Amino acid sequence: MRTRIRMYAAAATVVAAATAGLPFPASAAPAQTAGDFNADGYADLAVGVPDGTVGGKARAGYVNIVFGGPKGIGAHGSIRISQATPEVPGTPETGDRFGASVALVDTSGDGVAELLVGAPGEDVTGRGTDAGSVSAVGGAKGGPGPGSVVLNGPSASAAFGLAVASADLTGDGSRDIVIGGKDKVVLRTADGIYTTVLTAPMGGRAPILAGGDFTEDGTADLAIGYWTDSPFTQSHVRLWAWDATEQAMVNTWNTDNAGVSALAAGDFDGDGHDDLALGECREIADENIDDPCGPEEFAKGGGIHVHYGTATPGSFGYRQQTLNQDTVGVMGVAESGDRFGAALAVADIDNDGRDDLIAGAPGEAIGTRAGAGAATLLFGGPTGLVDAWGEGHSVGYQQDTPRVPGVAEAADAFGAAVVTGDYDHDGRADVAVGSPGENAGSGGVWLLPRASVNGSSAFTPAKLGLPSPTSALVYGRYLSSQ
Repeated sequence: MRTRIRMYAAAATVVAAATAGLPFPASAAPAQTAGDFNADGYADLAVGVPDGTVGGKARAGYVNIVFGGPKGIGAHGSIRISQATPEVPGTPETGDRFGASVALVDTSGDGVAELLVGAPGEDVTGRGTDAGSVSAVGGAKGGPGPGSVVLNGPSASAAFGLAVASADLTGDGSRDIVIGGKDKVVLRTADGIYTTVLTAPMGGRAPILAGGDFTEDGTADLAIGYWTDSPFTQSHVRLWAWDATEQAMVNTWNTDNAGVSALAAGDFDGDGHDDLALGECREIADENIDDPCGPEEFAKGGGIHVHYGTATPGSFGYRQQTLNQDTVGVMGVAESGDRFGAALAVADIDNDGRDDLIAGAPGEAIGTRAGAGAATLLFGGPTGLVDAWGEGHSVGYQQDTPRVPGVAEAADAFGAAVVTGDYDHDGRADVAVGSPGENAGSGGVWLLPRASVNGSSAFTPAKLGLPSPTSALVYGRYLSSQ
């Protein structure tokens, strides 16, 4: 698997100081195995279950860490982490929604991943109802290590923890933490500086976060997607980079009137420069705008719009490509409601030196079964995700694909979340696909070793021995593995 600047992120759909957080060293060495929470050398998977009941408290929420091993994830056990876990700060309360965002990342530089977890419904004393909170829980052999609060929301309904992400944005060699709430994105640097990145109407939704080196300075930049229809309709994807002089993030690039459901960075053409994929990109504006997501015909069923990086300073994004399920070589047929690109993940699956893109389409109909869902692997090439003839190259997956466990059923929403990780430590990327509508909304996760149907498997809350609630868990909606 290739090593590139990446941001580790997940989301649901003057800042007050936090309590003490995890220590950040001056220089953090990269983890030997990304996403290894239990220090056994295998990548693990974090599944946020914010609708889970804990201690009789509905929607208090928890995180299920599913351990990797020689057989990948799902065959080597798991643990639950909640605010009832002794190492975790706080107390489970109704509606906390602990687990609404999750990220597994080695913030401490010891080779073991920490769990960053958001609880946007957390009530914070002195700040109000649903102020929200983000906590960090240390990884360790045999179970979780000490945990601490990274940041509490500043006021009622701030809902901090709707999104959380981590990357070295300041270029000091240590990982910083990005926190999203309603209408705000905040950065906590590794040395404890808190700064507001963005305050803007976001329609009460989680901001979409991703990162890559778009400014070509060797340091990760932050991509933020958001949209709203109040006080007027607007949508944006914007890039932010650290300004050492100002000690703050500065806006470096925008594409406006483009609403997205997912963002992902990768070098899809193998030229050594990060590109940015906009998933389920569609025009959201009060007036007709000239194709902010590429040609309008590609928006049907969900389009993926890619802005390509370049070595020339200030020219990021000038070269663009757009594709959907009507693109030659892309699996499926574009139909309204497919939501192609609603979830995105990146890895060099075929080890050709170019990143590939996995796109979820949770609204895909399989036959007459509406919303059964699908996922598509889009291969990168010399010109990116689309070749010189305007064609894509892809492989499709769904529960009716031969050798994939299960049966495609209406509302399974297979592909609502997609992530990658080397769960069996064989040096090749595997793909995990969430299907939160499985089993009447109880949910499940599918493992595709090396993105192949051969040896594929699935696990559900029942299979992992998790509590069986009377309400739906939507297990598999919130995933992170690195």
